Amino acid sequence: MQREATRKGFKDMKKLLHSMSVRQLILFISGLLSFLIFIGLYCLANVQAGRLRTQTMAKRWSEGKDVAQVSCFFSQNAGIEPDGIEGFRHTLDSSLEEASITQTSPNAGARLWADAYSADGKISLKSDRASLSADCLGFGGDFFLFHPLELLYGNFFSESDLNTDYCVIDEDAAWQLFGSSNVAGMTVEIGGIPHVISGVVKRASAKLEQAAGLDSTLVYVSYTTLAQLGQNNGINHYEIVMPNPVNSYAYNYVKEHIGAEEKELSVVENTTRYSLLNRLKVLRSFGKRSMNGKAIIYPYWENLARGYEDIIALETLFAALFLLYPTVLLVILIVTLWRHKTWTLKSVYLTLSDKAERKAEAIREDKKAKKEGRLPAKGKASEKKESTKAQQDEAGSSKKRPRKRNKKALLQDEKIREFLADIDLESANLDEEEAEETKIEEAADREET
Repeated sequence: MQREATRKGFKDMKKLLHSMSVRQLILFISGLLSFLIFIGLYCLANVQAGRLRTQTMAKRWSEGKDVAQVSCFFSQNAGIEPDGIEGFRHTLDSSLEEASITQTSPNAGARLWADAYSADGKISLKSDRASLSADCLGFGGDFFLFHPLELLYGNFFSESDLNTDYCVIDEDAAWQLFGSSNVAGMTVEIGGIPHVISGVVKRASAKLEQAAGLDSTLVYVSYTTLAQLGQNNGINHYEIVMPNPVNSYAYNYVKEHIGAEEKELSVVENTTRYSLLNRLKVLRSFGKRSMNGKAIIYPYWENLARGYEDIIALETLFAALFLLYPTVLLVILIVTLWRHKTWTLKSVYLTLSDKAERKAEAIREDKKAKKEGRLPAKGKASEKKESTKAQQDEAGSSKKRPRKRNKKALLQDEKIREFLADIDLESANLDEEEAEETKIEEAADREET
């Protein structure tokens, strides 16, 4: 059945193409190609929107849409300290409790929210073989939960670990310090204090990542280590994933309670930053986006996310332009068909009304038949349909075996002809006997006369 429908569709398409003029054919093909390019660009933009794992924490945290990821970026004058972050955490717990937002997971260790803060700086590392001065990120909270870097060896660590004298280094730093990349568990000195290398990560090397700030060696340590043993530029990044019972609840709450003035603060809702509405906002402010009036230096992951915002917005723009052409063609076709229509709205209304009345009448007849114990019209129709189908199947099977049926028919015809010939012969003999008897009777009558 499906094959027949497909074949019929191809035949109809061929007829349509043959009936078109050259100009119509060119417009049809160009419109189809334009629509396919639109689909390709739109799908590409959506794929790229989901590539950055630093922007998809909410999706990893909860399968539902009741959580949001929010990021804050501060200037050096904002004065954000770990004590202020701790105060914000306590306030958040109280606010969620007051709003009756509680943990419903059966897991005893499940949390309503998770956060991380970090600071830029520089730090010096020393091994038995060499020493190294590198860019550094000092963090608190679950930093690697928000930034799942490609781990080559070892493990990540977090603020909840009892011992914070750990560090995570990239592959370049490992080679410079030890001449090998598999150095997890080995010790380096930071400010004369031994620190265990918890893990070794691979640093992204694509052009966009390098332009975003990943163009040199980067070391990850606890905020305490950076503040005490390195050059600390102050906390300038904060990230959180938290309940979002209504749209923008998390965004507004963080913006109001984080404890920084608006001119020293930039807040981003990562969960919706690549939505279609936000893409249009990026296009509207495309020329102004580079004009940052705040003294905020974005980290590499935010620079990368903003770069993808521009790329995805441009892809969406080109996709819309490619969609415009087939849309115009479709509108022209609809207008042309409307002008040459052979029906009116009234005729369509009457036809639909008639069909509705017939349907209602059929339903009433079925109900009446069921009450009287008769076969409903639907049942009769289906029974008739089944009998018709059986007859068609029988006729079809007879067509499939023509030779066998023809031989039987020939044999039957031959027997019938023989039987009829015997009957004719017997009747002819009877006629001759009757004729002789008649002659004898006539001769006897003449003699008597």
